[in-house]
Amino acid sequence: MELRLYQIDAFTDKVFKGNPAAVCPLERWLTDADLQAVAEENNLSETAFYVPAGAGFHLRWFTPKAEVDLCGHATLAAAFVIFNFSDHADNTVRFESRSGELAVTKNDDLLVMDFPSQPAKPCATPQLLVDGLGKVPIEVLFSEDYMAVFDTEEDVIALKPNFDALNKLDLRGVMVTAKGKEVDFVSRFFAPRYGINEDPVTGSAHCSLTPYWADKLNKTKLSARQVSKRSGYIGCELKGSRVFLSGKAVKYMEGKIKL
Repeated sequence: MELRLYQIDAFTDKVFKGNPAAVCPLERWLTDADLQAVAEENNLSETAFYVPAGAGFHLRWFTPKAEVDLCGHATLAAAFVIFNFSDHADNTVRFESRSGELAVTKNDDLLVMDFPSQPAKPCATPQLLVDGLGKVPIEVLFSEDYMAVFDTEEDVIALKPNFDALNKLDLRGVMVTAKGKEVDFVSRFFAPRYGINEDPVTGSAHCSLTPYWADKLNKTKLSARQVSKRSGYIGCELKGSRVFLSGKAVKYMEGKIKL
């Protein structure tokens, strides 16, 4: 069996920047074991698989270790593939997923994702979080992940995490964030429990970061940059219970895999 495979750099318009995701279009689902094996072989933070479903598609995401409920950059990458390498004629693509219906709209070379807002709630600061980050945050919240807030952009950039400690935390991952200098806010994201020590640009984290900074900065439209080594830019807008995350994408590679 031969399958098409694309590698897309998301949240950037230049290769070797943003967050790389593999995208594998399917006519029908493979076994979960095969999906996981392909994701492990790709060894990227996420591999997106989709199959036709009604007027849209059913979308699933896998890290090298496990399936996840929501992934932003791989959704952006999957939409980019559908818009550019299929006969999909509409400027909106709709996905059914483990996080409900997700929509991505094409606006010239900008892709806008309609995602659920996931506001984070304040919590006590776990000692493992402090041990893992090597610095005490000024505030800690949680949603699906921990959110550690710091004073400055420099604090976020300077962190040198202990991934063994972060791997022992009870949630999916850790986002660290601060007010930005040239953008409204910056962030980084660590998820060693899912085989991703540092994710270059994490769309799903902005489902929590957007409502947090919208409240702090008293604005609903925000600009964000993930200050990983590869870096990437995300436009964020809070509309009620939804967040709209926008970014660009570029194809790095196209090929075939054999099973």
